[in-house]
Amino acid sequence: MPKVPVEVKELAAVFRVGNFNEVVTGYSQEEALSEASRCIQCKNPTCISGCPVNINIKKFIYQITQQDYAGAYFTIRATNNFPSICGRVCPAEYQCRKVCVLNKNKAGNVSSEAINIHFLERFIGDYGMQHNLTVSQKNNLSKNKIAVIGTGPAGLCCAGELARNGVKVIVFEALHSCGGVLRYGIPNFRLPREILDAEINYLIKLGVEFKTNLLVGKSITLDELFRQGFSKIFLGLGAGVPSFLGITGENLCNIYSANEFLTRVNLMSAYKFPQYHTPVNIGKHVLVVGGGNTALDAARCALRLQKIQGIKPSVKIIYRRTEMQMPARQLEIQHAKEEGVEFKFLVQPKEFIANDRGFVGELTCLNCQLGDQDVSGRKRSEVIAGSDFNLPCDLAIIAIGLKANQVLSSVTLGLKTDKYKDIIVSPKNMETSIKNVFAGGDIVGGEGTVIEAMGMAKKAAVGMLQNS
Repeated sequence: MPKVPVEVKELAAVFRVGNFNEVVTGYSQEEALSEASRCIQCKNPTCISGCPVNINIKKFIYQITQQDYAGAYFTIRATNNFPSICGRVCPAEYQCRKVCVLNKNKAGNVSSEAINIHFLERFIGDYGMQHNLTVSQKNNLSKNKIAVIGTGPAGLCCAGELARNGVKVIVFEALHSCGGVLRYGIPNFRLPREILDAEINYLIKLGVEFKTNLLVGKSITLDELFRQGFSKIFLGLGAGVPSFLGITGENLCNIYSANEFLTRVNLMSAYKFPQYHTPVNIGKHVLVVGGGNTALDAARCALRLQKIQGIKPSVKIIYRRTEMQMPARQLEIQHAKEEGVEFKFLVQPKEFIANDRGFVGELTCLNCQLGDQDVSGRKRSEVIAGSDFNLPCDLAIIAIGLKANQVLSSVTLGLKTDKYKDIIVSPKNMETSIKNVFAGGDIVGGEGTVIEAMGMAKKAAVGMLQNS
């Protein structure tokens, strides 16, 4: 068994910052075999319990060592509908890799010794796409049809689970393109559009029907869907309402929510202007406020736009805690640093200041220090009085979180929500307060990962099938 982990190949930072090409190029067959052979096939594979959809990781890695790539693909597909997506965007270091028995870091982080499960999953997912492998379907178990609202990770996963079980599924999407946050929130350099499109086309081959440009709650109500013959409805609405800082000057021009900025770049192809007529403003001094993956995505997009437009890159991330407390993936932080994104830790925004044209020109900040732990388990950020300082800023991106979209819940009588306006569901089967209406993903638990949303969707699908 090789002792040294197989590092995945990446585009060099000096080349990748001038385009939106995928950064991580993935394993070759030889590299996948070598990395898979490091797995000791332990009797108690804790990595499986670390996966929100319980992929049989031990089995598919063993199948790789036997060069049974098709078998590995079907093993993964038994519980995960989108291996090529999850292999790219899942925070494996907080999930399966964190509990790998080879992980030598006992402080709760992941050491390099842990098997690169996500890269192996990506290799197998891409193999399945390249060889047009298809999971068999069950015969139609019911004449009923089910509606799925939203085409983010939860909606797509639920649709796939139902279709594989022979159910007719129609998916409704408010936007003109399907994919939800996978399309408008995650940049092409992390999740290429051809990968997402291939996974959606896979669902179409299973018989899933997609209807776009239709906003459920406005264009049509849940009651109307039931009257049209749908026996059950799944709500995968996501969390699409941005949070803001609530500080003076936040309404100045050239201050974006990360949601709007990334939607313009990713969904509307602003980075391809003038080929696409959807430009996005970009400044000489960009500040991104936040410490999650969305903040990293926004910063790395902004830096690329500067480079493409011939502007000397200057992008800073403002975060009120330390790097250790950042919720973003370590891989994304590393990539951002390599590309030239600067980090200002223990800094909190105080006030945006306008220039003589009425646009944002500066950001007044305060230095912070860490105090006691807060409800999240992280040390609280405490402002240091009198520590004010200014940073030049002609474009700001606020990436401090998203809240539930209430377009549907606000007009649907009987649909119960919690104090955060997230939909309340039964933990047993994900059914809402309305009979035969189920929900999952960020609209239920708040912002989470792609694979966590899929885990909820799978549970909902099981509940819907059991009640068929």
